[in-house]
Amino acid sequence: MQSCKRATELMSQQLDRELKMNEKLSLRMHLMMCRHCRKCDEQFKVLHQLASSRSRQSETEQD
Repeated sequence: MQSCKRATELMSQQLDRELKMNEKLSLRMHLMMCRHCRKCDEQFKVLHQLASSRSRQSETEQD
């Protein structure tokens, strides 16, 4: 099993780019085994959604 540190790096990267198949599989396996990283992944996704939403909101306010 990969380390939590590596899993966290992949979680962050998947928000910015498409992960390679081996990275996806490795991360998925780690998330099945590690509840702490599952929680971290959920938090990354929420923060990304909030940031995207805020960015879109700022763009419409500038128009």
